[in-house]
Amino acid sequence: MTDTRIADIRVTPIAFSDPPLRNNAGCHQPYALRSIIEVETEGGIVGLGETHAGKELLDGMTDLAPRLIGMDVTDLNGLWAHARRALWPMPDPRVQLRVVAGIEVAMWDAYGKATDRRVCDLLGGQMRKTAPFSAYLFYKFAKHAGSDTADMWGEVATPEQLVNEAHTLVDQHGFRSFKVKAGVLPPDEEIAGLEALREAFPNAPLRLDPNGGWHLHTTLDLLPRLDGLVQYLEDPTHGIPAMATVQAATEIPLATSMCITSDADLPEGISRKAAQVILSDHHYWGGLQATRELARICAIWGVGLSMHSNSHLGISLAAMAHLAVSLPHLSYDCDTHYPWQTDEVIEGGKLRFDKGALTLPEGPGLGVTLDRDALKRLHQNYLDCGYTERDDASEMRKHRPDWQYAHPRF
Repeated sequence: MTDTRIADIRVTPIAFSDPPLRNNAGCHQPYALRSIIEVETEGGIVGLGETHAGKELLDGMTDLAPRLIGMDVTDLNGLWAHARRALWPMPDPRVQLRVVAGIEVAMWDAYGKATDRRVCDLLGGQMRKTAPFSAYLFYKFAKHAGSDTADMWGEVATPEQLVNEAHTLVDQHGFRSFKVKAGVLPPDEEIAGLEALREAFPNAPLRLDPNGGWHLHTTLDLLPRLDGLVQYLEDPTHGIPAMATVQAATEIPLATSMCITSDADLPEGISRKAAQVILSDHHYWGGLQATRELARICAIWGVGLSMHSNSHLGISLAAMAHLAVSLPHLSYDCDTHYPWQTDEVIEGGKLRFDKGALTLPEGPGLGVTLDRDALKRLHQNYLDCGYTERDDASEMRKHRPDWQYAHPRF
C-alpha cells in the first residue's frame, strides 16, 4: 500500500459567487467563503476536504496542521487528540468541530485513493444507489446591492415567483421535494407560498424552515395551517424548551439544525422530545465518522435524520453524497445549496443531479480531483473581495438601511 503518513497539509481560503438569498439573519453576500484542504501523504497521494472559512477557523487549521505531519491518514483518534491539544479552548467551540471536519474528510479521501477504495466503502458500504436531495427555495433580491444587473433568478418575493423558482430547479435538476427558507416575510405570506407550491406540485413533500424566526406563540397559532401541508417544520422557534413545547402540541414532525447541533445537545434534546428529525452536517458535527455515530444514536432513539447545508462546492457535495449512501438510517432527502452556486473547484465542472439525486463520482476516495486553475482563481477572489467573515446582517442593510436583526422576528 502507498505510504499513508501525512507529509503536508495545505489550506487555501476561497471566495465564490453567491446570489442575494434572504434568510432570517439577513442576506447572502456577493461571495461565499470556504476553505479547501489538501492532505498530502508521503506516497504523493492528495486527499481533499472543504469546510467553512473565517479567521478563527483558518487560524485553527494553521495551528493544528503541523501537529499532524507524520501521522497516518487512518489515525482519526490521533486527529482528535491533536485537535484537543491545539484547539481547546476556543472562544467558539463550534469552530473546533469545523476545523476537524475539513481535515478529517481529506484524510478519508487520501486513504481511499491510497487503497483504491471509495469513501462510502470505507464508511461501511453503499446502502443506496444514489444520494437523494431536495430543492432549496429562497426568497431573494433581484440583484446584489450596488449591482447594475439582475441575476438569472430575478426577484423572489411572492408565491408566484416562488413557484417559478421551484419550476426552474425541477427543470434543471429534477428535484422531487422542496424546502423553503422562511423567517423572511410575514408568516402568512410564507404559508401562502407553501400553498402555491402545493397546488403546483401536488405530490411533492414540502418543508418550511423559519430559522428560529417565529415567536413561540406565533408558531403555536400557525400549526393548524401547516398540518397536512408540510412534511416537517424546521426550527420554527428558538431553543430546546420552546421546540419541545411546539412538538408536544402537534403531530407535525419538527426538524432542527439549530437547537441540537453537537453531542452536548443530544441528552436534553432527545429527552425533551424537542425534534423528531435532526439535520446533520458533517462540517458542524466534526466529520464523517461523527455523523455516522449521530445516525446510530438517532436510529436507537427513533429520531429521523437528514442533512443540513450551507453554500458549498463539489468537494463538500461529494462528501455529503458518500455519507448519505452509506448511512443505514437516512429518513429524508438532504438539503443542498449547490444549485445556487455557479463556480466550482473540482475538475470536470459541477456535479449533476438526476431526478433530484446524485450518483457518486467515479473513482477512489471521494471521486473528485482539484482544478488548480480554479483554485487559484477562487483564492484570488478571496484576496480581492474584501470579505473575511460571513455577515448577512450588514449585507441586508445595504439593501434596507433601517433593517435590524431580530431573532425571533415574527
